[in-house]
Amino acid sequence: MKKLLIRILVFFALIVVMNWVYSKWFYEKDLQKYSDIVNLSRHVVEDSCRIIYLGESSNHTCGWAENDKRKISDMIWSYFPDIRCGDITKDASHAQVYYNMLKIIPKESSVETVVVTMNLRSFDAGWIYSELETALQKQLVLLKDYPPLVNRFLLAFKAYPIRSKSEWNTMAREHRERERLQFPYDFEWETTGQWDNAMMKQGVVDSLGQRDDALTSLACTYISTYAFLIHDDNPRVKDFDAIVDLCRERGWNLVFNLLAENVDKANELVGEDLVYLINKNRDYLVQRYGSLEHVVLVDNLDVVRDASFIDRNWTTEHYYAEGRQIIAHRIAMALLHNKFIK
Repeated sequence: MKKLLIRILVFFALIVVMNWVYSKWFYEKDLQKYSDIVNLSRHVVEDSCRIIYLGESSNHTCGWAENDKRKISDMIWSYFPDIRCGDITKDASHAQVYYNMLKIIPKESSVETVVVTMNLRSFDAGWIYSELETALQKQLVLLKDYPPLVNRFLLAFKAYPIRSKSEWNTMAREHRERERLQFPYDFEWETTGQWDNAMMKQGVVDSLGQRDDALTSLACTYISTYAFLIHDDNPRVKDFDAIVDLCRERGWNLVFNLLAENVDKANELVGEDLVYLINKNRDYLVQRYGSLEHVVLVDNLDVVRDASFIDRNWTTEHYYAEGRQIIAHRIAMALLHNKFIK
């Protein structure tokens, strides 16, 4: 029994030593190779930023012919020229990525307030089961809350979802076929998938009354993207809850930037039933996060008009300068109104 106990102690001591060796001489190299997003967080710390903005492609996408190509975050910072501010922007990011990038920032940094993009589409099956998830999740393995050596073993054994594009698409489709639609009135279809299929068969007509395949495809995209209801078990809800808890633990003020969606186009192509679901999801997020202490949710969902959206054949939050400026102004005013600017 005594020999067994000694062997166990020696084994754990060896693990501790190996973890220390790996952490000291090899961990940083692996971070740079597999999880270089850490550099985004480190940069705002090195710059002693007091306010940081976390976002995806919506932050930096602009029209190619625009004179004003500033990011949303840069437009916000223009209101506070005497305060050190920065952004952490990575395309296709969602709340889980934001949480991991915030977690890297130490409590003793200069950060006082964080502005986090809240993208309504990220709650949908199409984003949750996106083909981009494999690459994103691989980047997060080394950042998990385990000893570095354990994380390296997880990475080596590919402890992250590895699926083909076809497999991801199948998961999203199956989810929409199960997603039950709920309206306070009778509605013809029971699921998102049924509604999507019906729109494809029915079609959208042009000004001459002829079926327009491009508009029909776009209308189906709007249905598959926005015809859902956010529930408490949605993984994005859990991720945003984790961000709230982390900011509370670090003593940071938190601003959620609920991005503008093209509600005008949704109403034009599909109608008020889809707009109802969009607004219902907005109400859920406002009620869940809008009244928490040191948390502000800026509701930008329907403040940008159709003409200010860059992409015309897909659902994105990419805006021309006037759209980015509207959002930036509302975020800046929220920072001032809630006295997050000292």
